[in-house]
Amino acid sequence: MNDWLTGVGCDPAVLVTVAMVEGSGPRAAGTKMVVTQRQQFGTIGGGHLEMRALELARRMLLSVSPVSLQRFPLGASLGQCCGGVVHLVFEPIGAALEAVLSGLDRCPRQDRWRLSCIDGATSVLLDACGTIIAGAGTGLPSFACANATHVLQDDGGRRWLVDACRAPQAHLTLFGAGHVGAALVRALADLPCHITWVDERADLFPATLPANAMQEASDTPEALVEQAPAGASFLVMTHSHALDLRLTEAIMARADVGWFGLIGSQTKRRQFEHRLRARGCAPDRIAAMVCPIGLPGITNKAPCVIAASVCAQLLMVWEADARIGGAPPRPVGAGLPAIKV
Repeated sequence: MNDWLTGVGCDPAVLVTVAMVEGSGPRAAGTKMVVTQRQQFGTIGGGHLEMRALELARRMLLSVSPVSLQRFPLGASLGQCCGGVVHLVFEPIGAALEAVLSGLDRCPRQDRWRLSCIDGATSVLLDACGTIIAGAGTGLPSFACANATHVLQDDGGRRWLVDACRAPQAHLTLFGAGHVGAALVRALADLPCHITWVDERADLFPATLPANAMQEASDTPEALVEQAPAGASFLVMTHSHALDLRLTEAIMARADVGWFGLIGSQTKRRQFEHRLRARGCAPDRIAAMVCPIGLPGITNKAPCVIAASVCAQLLMVWEADARIGGAPPRPVGAGLPAIKV
């Protein structure tokens, strides 16, 4: 998700952040990349825009340079058809900024805000209550925490980058560590989501999991249904049809679940529909169950193909939820009109 973070610690380096976008731009505000003389971690997109940003960042590495804010009219100066204006902040990564950025790896499931003074050397990381959790500084400005990454000016005329480091809100509880489950976890590894991966067979889990996944080797997987956050997505693909049915019943017993997919054929769906009706499940909940899973028209049953198809299906669901505000609530404090620090 934050592939640019792998470049933090590669010294010397410059952090490039999309601070604001006016009109159409290749990437949204908050997008970042880390640039060294020989490498690039992450991407701000945009072809010519990124090439110019790389040139400027590497020029900064040749001398002691302060933080800078640069404005790029995409059409007028770069000949790009987007036509918008992108504002980039360039920050040389010293020990202080490195410590702040490293704080993003802690508690990755919670929103964070980074305040960086463009006209100074202060950079801090804040939690949802405005408490400094990395870095140090005084005279920090208050800001509207509901806003995306942006630039503001304090009462003294100093400009600040307010970098909203949002935790992904999409959560998938995946039951089954077989070939398809493992392929799906790999496919979702770099995407903005959190995965709880459940199976009673602990030996099936790989030695190393992606950063956005955690395993649960449980003999009572139904309990993990209850523990999932409101609005979570569920995907059931265990080794046992009987267990699949028990999990399906547990999922349908919750009124606040999001998308629910069950691996299987149309025949399996009809069998489950019959059994669920006999157990008193509501017809609308049964109708909402996605089975078979995956995008229509993709029929290859290789695990990697199923994973790619379901991954695309989940992204469509999650982006639609985000557009209509269907994601679960953000942490306490995120609904306040401003964070005061």
